[in-house]
Amino acid sequence: MPKIPLSEGRFLFGRDPLAYANARPDYPEELYQRLLTRCELGPGVSAFEIGAGTGLATRRLLAFGVSPLWVIEPDARLAGFLRERISSDSFRVDQVAFEEAELPEAEFHLGVAATSFHWLDQGSGLAKVYRSLRSGGWWAMWWNHFASGDPDPFQLATDHLFVGTPDSPSVGKNQGVPFALDQRARLGDLISAGFCDPDVELWHWTTRYDTARLVALYSTFSPIQSLEPEARQVFLANLARIADEQFGGHVERPFTSVLYTARKPQ
Repeated sequence: MPKIPLSEGRFLFGRDPLAYANARPDYPEELYQRLLTRCELGPGVSAFEIGAGTGLATRRLLAFGVSPLWVIEPDARLAGFLRERISSDSFRVDQVAFEEAELPEAEFHLGVAATSFHWLDQGSGLAKVYRSLRSGGWWAMWWNHFASGDPDPFQLATDHLFVGTPDSPSVGKNQGVPFALDQRARLGDLISAGFCDPDVELWHWTTRYDTARLVALYSTFSPIQSLEPEARQVFLANLARIADEQFGGHVERPFTSVLYTARKPQ
């Protein structure tokens, strides 16, 4: 099955920023509380965020008092959406790929990436993160993974729709283990990049979707975004039909949120 190139992920998600913002669920409150207690998130912390998208995590960082917050977002449409929707003197957006961003070295207390870092080469990406953090600074990367453990009934009922769609980098390389949940690989990457005290935490939760919200959510997934318009429309119509006919128009979807944190040595 073909893979979506890493570079393509920079421009897949900006077709309809408002729909994307409304469809994607937030991260668990416990995740943000862990950033507070472990990574010293709070007022006056200088931070950068990689691939902010529509600003789901960005808004929470600013609400916790992060200042300044330097956002790197490669898609011009999403960067414009962020500038329009977030008003703060503590906030700046650079519309550029992270590989090309000119971040100052040894400057930031905190760096973060929320459901975005699988679109970067891990070795060079983490090396740049490391250089940008000051001594003792924290790195945090996290994901909402849209499944939890064994396949649930809706996933089993819709797996055939994905036949022929390209694989996202989120699929991972280790015997089918999703990228975000491949703890051995992700922690190993952090150690190889020079970070210390690497840690991982997971939260399992569910959300009930009606058909319209479910279709909106799936429309934001990269394998669906990468389809031609007609094929995308057919996929989403079939998804809606299964949700209505087999699940009565309401589906309970499981999620796993996973947070990796590590520190640059003093």
